[in-house]
Amino acid sequence: MPATAVVIGIGSTGFGVHPGRTADDLAVQAVEAALVDAGLAAHDLDGLITQRVSSYETIAARLGISPAFSLQVPAEGRMTGPAIALAARAVEAGECTAVVLAYGNDSRSGGHTYGGLGATSSAAAEGYGSHPELHRAYGFTSPGAFYALMLQRYEAEFGSASAALETIAVTFRDHAVRNPGAAMSAPLTPEEYRASRAIVRPMRLHDYCMINDGGVAMVVTTAERAADLPGVAVQIAGWGQQSRLASSDLPPADYWRTAARAAHERAHRMAGTTVDDLDAAMIYDNFSPNVLFTLEGMGVCGPGEAADWVVDQGVGTDAPLPLNTAGGHLSEGYMQGWALNVEAVRQVRGDAVARPARPPRLVAYAATAPVSSTILYRRSGEGR
Repeated sequence: MPATAVVIGIGSTGFGVHPGRTADDLAVQAVEAALVDAGLAAHDLDGLITQRVSSYETIAARLGISPAFSLQVPAEGRMTGPAIALAARAVEAGECTAVVLAYGNDSRSGGHTYGGLGATSSAAAEGYGSHPELHRAYGFTSPGAFYALMLQRYEAEFGSASAALETIAVTFRDHAVRNPGAAMSAPLTPEEYRASRAIVRPMRLHDYCMINDGGVAMVVTTAERAADLPGVAVQIAGWGQQSRLASSDLPPADYWRTAARAAHERAHRMAGTTVDDLDAAMIYDNFSPNVLFTLEGMGVCGPGEAADWVVDQGVGTDAPLPLNTAGGHLSEGYMQGWALNVEAVRQVRGDAVARPARPPRLVAYAATAPVSSTILYRRSGEGR
Protein backbone atom coordinates (compact mmCIF):
# COMPACT_ATOMS: atom_id res chain seq x y z
CA MET A 1 0.00 0.00 0.00
CA PRO A 2 1.51 3.39 -0.97
CA ALA A 3 2.40 5.75 1.87
CA THR A 4 0.07 8.74 1.98
CA ALA A 5 1.51 10.69 4.94
CA VAL A 6 3.32 13.91 4.08
CA VAL A 7 5.21 16.65 5.86
CA ILE A 8 3.43 19.90 5.06
CA GLY A 9 5.10 22.24 7.54
CA ILE A 10 8.50 22.60 9.22
CA GLY A 11 9.83 25.09 11.72
CA SER A 12 12.90 25.65 13.84
CA THR A 13 14.59 28.23 16.01
CA GLY A 14 18.19 29.21 15.57
CA PHE A 15 20.53 26.80 17.33
CA GLY A 16 23.07 27.83 19.94
CA VAL A 17 22.37 29.56 23.24
CA HIS A 18 18.94 30.90 24.23
CA PRO A 19 19.34 32.07 27.84
CA GLY A 20 16.14 32.50 29.79
CA ARG A 21 14.12 30.32 27.42
CA THR A 22 12.92 26.86 28.36
CA ALA A 23 12.69 23.80 26.17
CA ASP A 24 8.92 24.40 26.10
CA ASP A 25 9.43 27.98 24.88
CA LEU A 26 11.67 26.83 22.05
CA ALA A 27 9.36 23.98 21.04
CA VAL A 28 6.32 26.28 20.89
CA GLN A 29 8.24 28.83 18.81
CA ALA A 30 9.16 26.09 16.36
CA VAL A 31 5.55 24.84 16.21
CA GLU A 32 4.30 28.34 15.44
CA ALA A 33 6.78 28.59 12.57
CA ALA A 34 5.75 25.16 11.26
CA LEU A 35 2.09 26.15 11.30
CA VAL A 36 2.82 29.27 9.26
CA ASP A 37 4.83 27.15 6.84
CA ALA A 38 1.94 24.69 6.52
CA GLY A 39 -0.79 27.30 6.19
CA LEU A 40 -2.59 25.92 9.25
CA ALA A 41 -3.72 27.27 12.61
CA ALA A 42 -3.21 25.60 15.97
CA HIS A 43 -6.88 24.59 16.11
CA ASP A 44 -6.32 22.50 12.95
CA LEU A 45 -4.04 20.16 14.89
CA ASP A 46 -5.61 17.01 16.29
CA GLY A 47 -2.41 15.06 16.95
CA LEU A 48 0.58 15.90 19.15
CA ILE A 49 3.89 14.08 19.68
CA THR A 50 6.51 15.75 21.86
CA GLN A 51 10.07 15.06 22.93
CA ARG A 52 12.45 16.62 25.43
CA VAL A 53 9.88 19.15 26.68
CA SER A 54 8.34 19.28 30.17
CA SER A 55 5.22 17.40 29.04
CA TYR A 56 2.87 16.96 26.09
CA GLU A 57 0.13 18.37 28.32
CA THR A 58 1.99 21.65 28.81
CA ILE A 59 2.66 22.04 25.08
CA ALA A 60 -0.98 21.31 24.25
CA ALA A 61 -2.15 23.87 26.81
CA ARG A 62 0.20 26.52 25.41
CA LEU A 63 -1.04 25.85 21.89
CA GLY A 64 -4.65 25.82 23.07
CA ILE A 65 -5.43 22.39 21.63
CA SER A 66 -7.02 19.16 22.89
CA PRO A 67 -5.78 16.59 20.37
CA ALA A 68 -7.37 13.24 19.70
CA PHE A 69 -3.91 11.66 19.73
CA SER A 70 -1.20 12.71 22.22
CA LEU A 71 2.12 11.19 23.21
CA GLN A 72 5.49 12.12 24.66
CA VAL A 73 8.30 9.85 23.45
CA PRO A 74 11.42 9.10 25.52
CA ALA A 75 14.20 11.70 25.39
CA GLU A 76 16.76 9.55 23.58
CA GLY A 77 17.64 10.73 20.07
CA ARG A 78 17.12 7.18 18.83
CA MET A 79 13.37 7.81 19.33
CA THR A 80 13.16 10.57 16.69
CA GLY A 81 12.74 8.27 13.69
CA PRO A 82 10.12 6.09 15.43
CA ALA A 83 8.21 9.24 16.46
CA ILE A 84 7.98 10.44 12.85
CA ALA A 85 6.91 6.98 11.70
CA LEU A 86 4.24 6.97 14.40
CA ALA A 87 2.88 10.31 13.19
CA ALA A 88 2.71 8.94 9.65
CA ARG A 89 0.85 5.86 10.87
CA ALA A 90 -1.59 7.99 12.88
CA VAL A 91 -2.72 10.08 9.91
CA GLU A 92 -2.78 7.11 7.54
CA ALA A 93 -4.94 5.16 9.99
CA GLY A 94 -7.35 8.08 10.29
CA GLU A 95 -6.76 8.56 14.01
CA CYS A 96 -6.12 12.22 13.32
CA THR A 97 -5.76 14.56 10.35
CA ALA A 98 -2.78 16.71 11.30
CA VAL A 99 -0.05 15.77 13.79
CA VAL A 100 2.53 18.21 15.05
CA LEU A 101 5.83 16.84 16.33
CA ALA A 102 7.39 19.30 18.78
CA TYR A 103 10.93 19.16 20.17
CA GLY A 104 12.67 21.57 22.52
CA ASN A 105 16.14 21.50 24.11
CA ASP A 106 17.63 23.96 26.58
CA SER A 107 20.70 21.92 27.53
CA ARG A 108 23.26 24.64 26.76
CA SER A 109 21.71 27.47 28.74
CA GLY A 110 20.67 24.98 31.41
CA GLY A 111 24.27 23.86 31.94
CA HIS A 112 23.60 20.20 31.27
CA THR A 113 26.46 17.79 30.74
CA TYR A 114 26.58 14.38 29.11
CA GLY A 115 29.52 12.79 30.84
CA GLY A 116 31.78 12.69 33.86
CA LEU A 117 30.88 12.28 37.50
CA GLY A 118 28.95 15.55 37.53
CA ALA A 119 26.67 14.66 34.63
CA THR A 120 23.15 16.02 34.98
CA SER A 121 20.09 13.83 34.75
CA SER A 122 19.64 14.82 31.11
CA ALA A 123 22.87 13.00 30.31
CA ALA A 124 21.00 9.74 30.71
CA ALA A 125 18.98 10.65 27.64
CA GLU A 126 21.89 9.75 25.41
CA GLY A 127 23.55 7.12 27.60
CA TYR A 128 24.23 3.58 26.52
CA GLY A 129 24.03 0.62 28.84
CA SER A 130 21.64 0.03 31.71
CA HIS A 131 24.17 -0.06 34.57
CA PRO A 132 26.34 3.08 34.51
CA GLU A 133 27.50 2.46 38.07
CA LEU A 134 29.41 -0.60 36.82
CA HIS A 135 31.17 1.41 34.09
CA ARG A 136 32.06 4.60 35.95
CA ALA A 137 35.03 3.11 37.78
CA TYR A 138 36.71 2.48 34.43
CA GLY A 139 36.17 6.00 33.10
CA PHE A 140 33.29 4.86 30.94
CA THR A 141 31.06 7.77 31.90
CA SER A 142 29.75 9.19 28.63
CA PRO A 143 28.39 8.27 25.20
CA GLY A 144 31.66 9.63 23.82
CA ALA A 145 33.60 6.91 25.61
CA PHE A 146 31.22 4.33 24.18
CA TYR A 147 31.85 5.53 20.61
CA ALA A 148 35.59 5.87 21.18
CA LEU A 149 35.70 2.22 22.17
CA MET A 150 33.78 1.33 19.00
CA LEU A 151 36.18 3.41 16.90
CA GLN A 152 39.22 1.76 18.49
CA ARG A 153 37.85 -1.65 17.60
CA TYR A 154 36.90 -0.49 14.10
CA GLU A 155 40.38 0.85 13.40
CA ALA A 156 41.99 -2.31 14.78
CA GLU A 157 39.81 -4.33 12.44
CA PHE A 158 39.91 -2.20 9.29
CA GLY A 159 42.72 0.36 9.63
CA SER A 160 42.88 4.06 10.42
CA ALA A 161 39.74 6.13 9.89
CA SER A 162 41.36 9.47 10.77
CA ALA A 163 41.31 10.90 7.23
CA ALA A 164 37.62 10.07 6.88
CA LEU A 165 36.70 11.61 10.24
CA GLU A 166 38.59 14.77 9.26
CA THR A 167 36.69 14.91 5.97
CA ILE A 168 33.39 14.52 7.78
CA ALA A 169 34.05 17.20 10.40
CA VAL A 170 35.51 19.75 7.98
CA THR A 171 32.82 19.25 5.32
CA PHE A 172 29.93 19.39 7.76
CA ARG A 173 31.35 22.65 9.09
CA ASP A 174 31.49 24.00 5.53
CA HIS A 175 27.79 23.21 5.25
CA ALA A 176 27.04 24.95 8.56
CA VAL A 177 28.91 28.10 7.53
CA ARG A 178 26.33 28.57 4.76
CA ASN A 179 23.45 27.94 7.17
CA PRO A 180 22.41 31.12 9.06
CA GLY A 181 20.62 29.06 11.73
CA ALA A 182 23.63 26.90 12.59
CA ALA A 183 25.36 27.13 15.96
CA MET A 184 28.82 27.05 14.35
CA SER A 185 29.57 29.78 11.82
CA ALA A 186 33.40 29.78 11.68
CA PRO A 187 35.11 27.52 9.11
CA LEU A 188 37.07 24.52 10.33
CA THR A 189 40.33 23.83 8.54
CA PRO A 190 41.95 20.39 8.30
CA GLU A 191 44.87 21.76 10.31
CA GLU A 192 42.54 22.93 13.09
CA TYR A 193 40.84 19.55 13.15
CA ARG A 194 44.16 17.70 13.49
CA ALA A 195 45.41 20.10 16.17
CA SER A 196 42.28 19.82 18.30
CA ARG A 197 42.63 18.09 21.63
CA ALA A 198 41.71 14.47 22.21
CA ILE A 199 38.60 13.97 24.31
CA VAL A 200 38.51 10.17 24.43
CA ARG A 201 41.15 8.75 22.14
CA PRO A 202 41.08 8.38 19.21
CA MET A 203 38.21 10.91 19.07
CA ARG A 204 39.04 14.62 19.03
CA LEU A 205 37.06 17.70 19.96
CA HIS A 206 35.51 18.10 16.50
CA ASP A 207 34.38 14.47 16.40
CA TYR A 208 31.81 15.34 19.07
CA CYS A 209 28.40 16.94 18.67
CA MET A 210 27.58 20.05 20.65
CA ILE A 211 25.42 20.81 23.64
CA ASN A 212 23.09 23.61 22.58
CA ASP A 213 19.58 25.05 22.74
CA GLY A 214 16.91 25.00 20.08
CA GLY A 215 13.48 23.92 18.98
CA VAL A 216 12.22 21.98 15.96
CA ALA A 217 8.73 21.10 14.74
CA MET A 218 7.12 19.21 11.86
CA VAL A 219 3.47 19.00 10.78
CA VAL A 220 2.38 15.69 9.26
CA THR A 221 -0.90 15.22 7.40
CA THR A 222 -2.27 13.26 4.45
CA ALA A 223 -1.51 13.98 0.83
CA GLU A 224 -5.23 14.54 0.23
CA ARG A 225 -5.46 17.27 2.85
CA ALA A 226 -2.12 18.79 1.82
CA ALA A 227 -3.49 19.33 -1.69
CA ASP A 228 -5.69 22.10 -0.27
CA LEU A 229 -2.83 23.80 1.59
CA PRO A 230 -0.30 26.31 0.22
CA GLY A 231 2.86 24.51 1.28
CA VAL A 232 4.95 22.02 -0.68
CA ALA A 233 4.13 18.53 0.56
CA VAL A 234 6.96 16.06 1.04
CA GLN A 235 5.96 12.41 1.22
CA ILE A 236 7.13 10.22 4.08
CA ALA A 237 7.73 7.50 1.53
CA GLY A 238 9.02 4.78 3.81
CA TRP A 239 10.17 4.06 7.31
CA GLY A 240 11.73 1.27 9.27
CA GLN A 241 13.32 0.54 12.62
CA GLN A 242 15.19 -2.30 14.26
CA SER A 243 16.53 -2.56 17.79
CA ARG A 244 19.68 -4.23 19.04
CA LEU A 245 19.06 -4.05 22.78
CA ALA A 246 20.27 -7.38 24.11
CA SER A 247 23.77 -7.03 25.64
CA SER A 248 23.74 -3.31 24.83
CA ASP A 249 25.87 -2.45 27.87
CA LEU A 250 28.90 -2.91 25.60
CA PRO A 251 29.42 -1.85 21.97
CA PRO A 252 28.11 -4.40 19.47
CA ALA A 253 30.70 -6.28 17.46
CA ASP A 254 28.97 -5.35 14.19
CA TYR A 255 28.69 -1.61 15.03
CA TRP A 256 24.85 -1.97 14.83
CA ARG A 257 25.33 -2.71 11.13
CA THR A 258 22.81 -5.56 11.10
CA ALA A 259 20.06 -3.57 12.81
CA ALA A 260 20.68 -0.50 10.67
CA ARG A 261 20.52 -2.60 7.51
CA ALA A 262 17.19 -4.13 8.54
CA ALA A 263 15.68 -0.71 9.26
CA HIS A 264 16.94 0.74 6.00
CA GLU A 265 15.72 -2.17 3.90
CA ARG A 266 12.25 -2.00 5.48
CA ALA A 267 11.99 1.67 4.59
CA HIS A 268 13.05 1.05 0.99
CA ARG A 269 10.60 -1.84 0.59
CA MET A 270 7.78 0.47 1.64
CA ALA A 271 8.94 3.20 -0.73
CA GLY A 272 9.68 0.87 -3.64
CA THR A 273 13.24 2.16 -3.83
CA THR A 274 16.80 1.03 -3.11
CA VAL A 275 19.85 2.66 -1.58
CA ASP A 276 21.07 3.45 -5.11
CA ASP A 277 18.08 5.78 -5.57
CA LEU A 278 19.19 8.12 -2.77
CA ASP A 279 20.19 11.64 -3.73
CA ALA A 280 21.29 12.73 -0.23
CA ALA A 281 21.32 11.40 3.32
CA MET A 282 21.03 12.98 6.76
CA ILE A 283 22.95 10.75 9.16
CA TYR A 284 22.70 10.89 12.95
CA ASP A 285 26.19 12.23 13.66
CA ASN A 286 26.24 12.49 17.43
CA PHE A 287 29.89 11.46 16.93
CA SER A 288 31.71 11.42 13.62
CA PRO A 289 32.45 7.64 13.63
CA ASN A 290 28.73 7.00 13.59
CA VAL A 291 28.67 8.32 10.03
CA LEU A 292 30.94 5.44 9.03
CA PHE A 293 28.90 2.86 10.91
CA THR A 294 25.69 4.17 9.35
CA LEU A 295 26.97 4.22 5.78
CA GLU A 296 27.87 0.56 6.13
CA GLY A 297 24.57 -0.22 7.82
CA MET A 298 22.64 1.48 5.02
CA GLY A 299 24.48 -0.60 2.45
CA VAL A 300 26.11 2.40 0.78
CA CYS A 301 29.37 0.48 1.09
CA GLY A 302 30.49 -2.83 2.55
CA PRO A 303 31.79 -3.62 6.05
CA GLY A 304 35.06 -1.80 6.71
CA GLU A 305 34.79 0.25 3.49
CA ALA A 306 33.21 3.46 4.79
CA ALA A 307 36.44 5.30 5.65
CA ASP A 308 37.83 4.88 2.13
CA TRP A 309 34.41 5.65 0.64
CA VAL A 310 34.22 8.99 2.49
CA VAL A 311 37.71 10.04 1.43
CA ASP A 312 37.29 8.90 -2.18
CA GLN A 313 33.70 10.07 -2.77
CA GLY A 314 33.49 13.06 -0.45
CA VAL A 315 30.38 14.08 1.47
CA GLY A 316 29.89 17.66 0.22
CA THR A 317 27.13 18.99 -2.00
CA ASP A 318 29.15 18.07 -5.09
CA ALA A 319 29.55 14.43 -3.98
CA PRO A 320 27.53 11.54 -5.40
CA LEU A 321 25.75 11.23 -2.04
CA PRO A 322 25.84 14.51 -0.07
CA LEU A 323 25.55 14.12 3.69
CA ASN A 324 24.19 16.42 6.43
CA THR A 325 23.92 19.43 4.16
CA ALA A 326 22.94 21.87 6.95
CA GLY A 327 25.93 20.94 9.12
CA GLY A 328 24.53 18.03 11.09
CA HIS A 329 24.92 17.51 14.81
CA LEU A 330 28.62 18.25 14.55
CA SER A 331 28.16 21.84 13.36
CA GLU A 332 24.52 22.87 12.85
CA GLY A 333 23.33 21.91 16.30
CA TYR A 334 22.55 18.84 18.35
CA MET A 335 18.79 18.52 18.00
CA GLN A 336 18.78 14.73 18.40
CA GLY A 337 17.88 14.04 14.78
CA TRP A 338 15.04 16.55 14.42
CA ALA A 339 17.00 19.20 12.52
CA LEU A 340 18.35 16.47 10.24
CA ASN A 341 14.79 15.51 9.31
CA VAL A 342 13.86 19.14 8.70
CA GLU A 343 16.88 19.47 6.41
CA ALA A 344 15.80 16.33 4.52
CA VAL A 345 12.42 17.97 3.90
CA ARG A 346 14.07 21.21 2.78
CA GLN A 347 16.27 19.33 0.34
CA VAL A 348 13.30 17.60 -1.26
CA ARG A 349 11.33 20.87 -1.39
CA GLY A 350 14.29 22.58 -3.03
CA ASP A 351 14.63 25.39 -0.48
CA ALA A 352 17.66 24.21 1.50
CA VAL A 353 20.56 26.63 1.88
CA ALA A 354 23.24 24.25 0.57
CA ARG A 355 21.88 22.36 -2.43
CA PRO A 356 23.51 19.58 -4.42
CA ALA A 357 23.99 20.12 -8.15
CA ARG A 358 21.28 17.53 -8.82
CA PRO A 359 18.02 18.46 -7.03
CA PRO A 360 17.33 15.66 -4.53
CA ARG A 361 14.23 13.58 -5.23
CA LEU A 362 14.76 10.97 -2.49
CA VAL A 363 16.51 11.77 0.80
CA ALA A 364 17.08 9.47 3.77
CA TYR A 365 17.33 10.16 7.47
CA ALA A 366 19.27 7.33 9.09
CA ALA A 367 20.13 6.81 12.75
CA THR A 368 22.35 3.95 13.92
CA ALA A 369 21.95 3.24 17.62
CA PRO A 370 20.46 0.66 19.99
CA VAL A 371 17.24 1.48 18.11
CA SER A 372 18.21 2.09 14.47
CA SER A 373 15.77 3.82 12.16
CA THR A 374 15.38 5.16 8.64
CA ILE A 375 12.87 7.67 7.24
CA LEU A 376 12.67 8.25 3.47
CA TYR A 377 11.40 11.54 2.04
CA ARG A 378 10.42 12.39 -1.55
CA ARG A 379 8.30 14.95 -3.35
CA SER A 380 4.62 14.14 -2.91
CA GLY A 381 3.07 12.58 -6.00
CA GLU A 382 6.33 11.07 -7.27
CA GLY A 383 7.26 7.41 -7.23
CA ARG A 384 5.12 4.53 -6.12
